[in-house]
Amino acid sequence: MSSMNRREFLQMLAAASVAGAALDARPLLAAGNTDALYDVPKFGNVHFMHFTDCHAQLRPIWFREPNVNLGVAGAFGKAPHLVGEQLLRAFGIKPGTREAHAFTYLDFAQAAKTYGKVGGFAHLATLVKRLRAERPNALLLDGGDTWQGSATALWTNGQDMVDACKLLGVNMMSSHWEFTLGDKRVQEIVEKDLKGKIEFLAQNVKTTDFGDPVFAPYAMREMNGVQVAVIGQAFPYTPIANPRYMMPDWTFGIQDENMQKMVDEVRAKGAKVVVVLSHNGMDVDLKMASRVTGIDAIMGGHTHDGVPQPVTIKNAGGQTLVTNAGSNGKFLAVLDFDVRGGKVQDFRYKLLPIFSNLLPADAEMVAYIDKVRAPYKEKLDEKLAVSEGLLYRRGNFNGSWDQLILDAIMEVQGADIGFSPGFRWGTTILPGQAITFEHLMDQTAITYPYATLNEMSGEQIKTILEDVCDNSFNPDPYYQQGGDMVRVGGLQYACAPDAKMGSRITEMRLKGKALEADKKYKVAGWAPVAEGAKGEPVWDVVARYLRDKKTITPRKLNQPRLIGTKGNPGIA
Repeated sequence: MSSMNRREFLQMLAAASVAGAALDARPLLAAGNTDALYDVPKFGNVHFMHFTDCHAQLRPIWFREPNVNLGVAGAFGKAPHLVGEQLLRAFGIKPGTREAHAFTYLDFAQAAKTYGKVGGFAHLATLVKRLRAERPNALLLDGGDTWQGSATALWTNGQDMVDACKLLGVNMMSSHWEFTLGDKRVQEIVEKDLKGKIEFLAQNVKTTDFGDPVFAPYAMREMNGVQVAVIGQAFPYTPIANPRYMMPDWTFGIQDENMQKMVDEVRAKGAKVVVVLSHNGMDVDLKMASRVTGIDAIMGGHTHDGVPQPVTIKNAGGQTLVTNAGSNGKFLAVLDFDVRGGKVQDFRYKLLPIFSNLLPADAEMVAYIDKVRAPYKEKLDEKLAVSEGLLYRRGNFNGSWDQLILDAIMEVQGADIGFSPGFRWGTTILPGQAITFEHLMDQTAITYPYATLNEMSGEQIKTILEDVCDNSFNPDPYYQQGGDMVRVGGLQYACAPDAKMGSRITEMRLKGKALEADKKYKVAGWAPVAEGAKGEPVWDVVARYLRDKKTITPRKLNQPRLIGTKGNPGIA
């Protein structure tokens, strides 16, 4: 960074401190060290910045990384399936540091108090501007899952995030949860709001009738004399993981053959650098990188994995870098290429944690966020209860936030068993913190929020658990959907992730008694994907429970007994 830019940045820090921003006073956070953390020297001549899966979190948050992220078959023991100390060792990160806190769950509550909140678009904007100042024409890529995940995104039909991304200077985006606003709303945003500003890219979304592309498959730009192409990949299983009726006339899928065709097409048009902006999930990207040639890097999302360094995959045409940039606005990736003689000679990559007390808030973005939240502030700020324990979502089998939702829907609806989706989005609450209505919406804000109560046979319950388990742990990544296992309340069971489909779930017991295949049980759930489903919004059900309890004791997690996972570095 030039001395002028660095000096300006330090002046901003000082101004933020004087203005009362929550700057940590520890010596570690002295301005010089802060500057070093975010001083990423310019390298080469082609530059990308990438964030993904922010899930509509405009303000700084707490977010705990998982302590269970199991890799099976060929993914065993490899990134992204490393947690805690195993992850620190693999990437040479010192324990007890700011980076260790960013990338792991270790000592989370204490480390969060020490290092402060992460993310926030105002702080992200400051970093983007700083990096752009010395990377002329750098492209800012948004990996998708941007217009969903908060109360205000739901209540504004995604508009708050669309306008925030335009203000942030996003150039191109991919997609997944965006489609749960419905196909007509997505097309309205693409045609009215994004046109001429943000490219909405998806090579794998086509019409069901004639197979025509719905969106631009790629975009090409000249950057510092080099032709660059970015190809978009939307989440392949959108109509399965989310309600099909929301995008009835579009097909998705992985579509390697068409991806190869798009790569060959942009290469023929002169692209010297080809990047795929993907929402596949990292395991799928790793497999795609081994099969499709001519891609320099896949900048990926969906599985929320904060992976400090790219994985290099060899293929028939050379090699492809595969990256994944975390979630919730917590990280910004910087990828620089040195392109000479018509091809990539070298690269540098850095995944930067966004510590909101180290980066001053961008004034223009602050003003925008305050304005868009103002009409809803009173409702957002309602205190529902106080949590005595740490509440988090994430981890293959359960999280304490998920357990709280299960406890609430089971008690309020009088159910024997509860199911809650294995969503990976949702912010964290520290012990002693008030749970506001906004925090509850961070876990539940979707366009199909209905709380349900159904009678199911023991056989049906086992079938559901087996199906979801296969989505999570199929040895072939192309058959995984990238979420976590359905969260289960009331029912005890055992799970063997490495077993064959249909035989992973055993030992199902309810109050000590074996589940009977033909007996009916009352099952509470929410987020049904079937068309015509109705019910009270789950946030109203859980809010009633929280208001009634007032104090939420630490949750006892209902976890399965795991079989065959000993020695797996994806479990603490």
